[in-house]
Amino acid sequence: MASLTTPAPRPTVEDGGHALFSWLRTMRDEHPVHEDEYGVFHVFRHADVLAVSSDPAVFSSELHRLRPGSEALTEEILSVVDPPLHRKLRRLVSQAFTPRTVAGLEPRVTEVAGRLLDAVEGDTFDLVSDFAYPLPVIVIAELLGVPAEDRTLFRTWSDRMLSMQIEDPADLQFGDEAGEEYETLVKEPLKAMHAYLLGHVEDRRRRPGDDLISRLVAAEVEGERLTDRQIAEFGGLLLMAGHVSTSMLLGNTVLCLEENPGLWDALRADRSRIPAVVEEVMRLRPPITVMARVTTRDTEVAGVPVPAGRMVVPSIVSANHDERVFDDPEAFRPDRGPKNQQTAFGHGIHYCLGAPLARLEGRIALEALLDRFTGVRITPGAHLRHHRDGLFGVRNLPLTVRRG
Repeated sequence: MASLTTPAPRPTVEDGGHALFSWLRTMRDEHPVHEDEYGVFHVFRHADVLAVSSDPAVFSSELHRLRPGSEALTEEILSVVDPPLHRKLRRLVSQAFTPRTVAGLEPRVTEVAGRLLDAVEGDTFDLVSDFAYPLPVIVIAELLGVPAEDRTLFRTWSDRMLSMQIEDPADLQFGDEAGEEYETLVKEPLKAMHAYLLGHVEDRRRRPGDDLISRLVAAEVEGERLTDRQIAEFGGLLLMAGHVSTSMLLGNTVLCLEENPGLWDALRADRSRIPAVVEEVMRLRPPITVMARVTTRDTEVAGVPVPAGRMVVPSIVSANHDERVFDDPEAFRPDRGPKNQQTAFGHGIHYCLGAPLARLEGRIALEALLDRFTGVRITPGAHLRHHRDGLFGVRNLPLTVRRG
C-alpha cells in the first residue's frame, strides 16, 4: 500500500544520479503514482509506465490539450500526435527511414568518428564538445542532406530549448512567466528550425537527391504522401532528439566505464560485448528520463484515480531501475542479456524510430575510442556540468587519455 506521507524533494543528478536512484526506489515503494502540488501525476513502476505508454486512447501524446492554441505543440510532429494521424505519419516516414538506411550509415559513422578522434592533440580533450556532440550532428545532417557546417546553428537552437526550466507545469497551460519563457526558448527556435528545414524540403521537390529528405518527399503509402510541413517536422525531430540523446549516451557510457574500470580491458579483449554495454548504459542512465502524456478521460493508474485533462509523467529512469524487473538495478551489469527490458527508447506506438541509429553510433564511438587509446579516464578534479531535470547527461566531460 502506498504511503500517505509527503515524499522528499526530487534530488538532482549532480552526484552521477545515485541520490536520485535512492529517491526513486522510495517513490516506487511508497508513492508509485504520485500527484504533485501542481496536479501532475508521476508514475514510477515499470509495469505502470508500460501501461500508460501502451494506451494512447486514454493517455494522449498531444500536449496541446494542456495549452490550447500552442502553435509549436500542435504541429504535426510524430512524437506528439495520436492515432490515426500518428499511424499515417509513421508508415510514411518508415518507408524512407528504414533499418537498411541506418545500417548503410556504418562506414560513414566509422569514418567521422575516426576523423574526430584523430584530430585530438595531446592527451586531453572534452568528450562532449570534441566528439559526442559533433559525431551525431554530422551524421544526421548528412543523412538529411543539410550542411553539417550548420551544426553551430543546430546547437544554438537545441541549447535554447534545453535551457528552459519549468517549476510549475501548469504554467504551460495558463501562461505567466513560464509562458513567456516558453515563447522565447521553445517557440522561436522551433520556428527558425522549421523554416530552415522547409527551405531544404522545397529544394528537394525541385531537385531530388540521394538523401533522407528526398526519400521523405517521394514516400507514398496507399496514395498518401507527407506534406512539406510534416517532412520538416520529422527532420527537426531527428536532428534535435537524435543528436541530444546520442551525445548524452556517449557521455554516460564513459561515466559508467569510469565507475567500472575493468570493463575497458574486457571490451578491448572482446568487442562483441559492446552492444550489451550500450544497452546497459541506456538502462542505468537513460538520456531522456520521462515521458509526458495527457489524460483524455477520467481513468486510474495502479488504482489511483486520475481525472481527465491532467498531465501524466511516466518516469523512464525509475522504470529502468525497478527492482521488480531488474536484479540489483543500481549496478552496471552488461550481462543482463534478454532480461534487459529497459525503456529508454520508449514503448508502444511511440517507440523511438531512431533507436537503431543511436545504438549504431554508440557502438562505433566506443570502438573508435578503443582503437585510438590504451587508457581513458575522466580528468581528475574536472567539474562536470549536467543537463537540466528531465535529461540525464553531462554538458562537458574532460578526459585524459593514453596512447600506445
